[in-house]
Amino acid sequence: MSGGVAEAGPVFGPQATTRPLFIGTYTDGSGAGKGIGVGTWDAASGALTAKSVVSVSNPSFLALAPSQRFLYAVDEQAGGKVTALSVSNGALKVLNSQSSKGDGPTHLCVTPDGKHVLAANYDSGSVVVLPVKADGSLGAATDVAQHKGSGPDPDRQEGPHAHQVLPDCTGAYVHSVDLGTDTVYAYTVSSAGKLKLVHQAKVPAGQGPRHLVFHPNGRFAYIANELGNSVIVATYDASSGLLTPGKPQTTLTAPPPSGVRNYPGEIIVSADGRFVYLSNRGADNAAVFAVGDGGASLKLLANTPVGKNPRHIGLDPTGSFLFSSNQDSATVTSYSVDKATGLLKAVGTPLKSPMPVMTLPL
Repeated sequence: MSGGVAEAGPVFGPQATTRPLFIGTYTDGSGAGKGIGVGTWDAASGALTAKSVVSVSNPSFLALAPSQRFLYAVDEQAGGKVTALSVSNGALKVLNSQSSKGDGPTHLCVTPDGKHVLAANYDSGSVVVLPVKADGSLGAATDVAQHKGSGPDPDRQEGPHAHQVLPDCTGAYVHSVDLGTDTVYAYTVSSAGKLKLVHQAKVPAGQGPRHLVFHPNGRFAYIANELGNSVIVATYDASSGLLTPGKPQTTLTAPPPSGVRNYPGEIIVSADGRFVYLSNRGADNAAVFAVGDGGASLKLLANTPVGKNPRHIGLDPTGSFLFSSNQDSATVTSYSVDKATGLLKAVGTPLKSPMPVMTLPL
């Protein structure tokens, strides 16, 4: 991926005490939100505030451009879209929307050079590439990659379901995690916005991989499996884009209550690579793992209770706080991070928010 969009640097310096916060919500159904919540988080206390809402349909995942001057949101619905917004002094303004060329986009990313946005269409099982214009708005799709196949779960794996797309640490390859086919697809993206499939990495059948995250050293990745209630450590060859998954391991220190099934959601890694965090929906907690052997192993340390159905968790840019977007309890909750032990402690008052499904602190 060469070249880039000429943009200024970050608007907000690291010393700012009150920093911007954006909240993705679902806008369909009872108790739904109205779009992207705009608020702040306090860098000293982790306290959250909500100020306003920008109208976007089902913005269930958000991605920031490398410059921090543009934000992109999926419109998760039939006939999906991707919406571009400008970011100025913590405020958002819609620039335009483009078709995702599929149904139910659930995730998106911006390539490290800022030239393209890629989105994963869950319902259609495809990945789309959208070019970024000089003003941050999006052009029409330049390519769509259609996944094929199925898995053993008749309800969730009847066909492909692309759930995530993200670049590796070098930006040379992008990977799409498909829950329906138990596969992670590795692509290159040309300067013209064309996808080329280079690898397909299989996890054990029925695991239903949802999201992955790369260790900062670029040699390992951690895969959260929604259907298998597990996490997998994978080795990664950044020179070729080859991902090699290992064996599933549990995300829970104890079984969930009788009759409750647990579905891992988001997975993230601390900037220093020492800890991995994963949201458990059903058990409704955040799992804390210690990273060992240079990234090759995970040890489950704790399950910290959060709100109901934590669809997403995220760390602030300093790694001092973790925020949990609890869809069914309509709250975003804050936790201080002990950087020595990785453990979490609830802080502040939960922020009320209608159907929050992602929190993005700047």
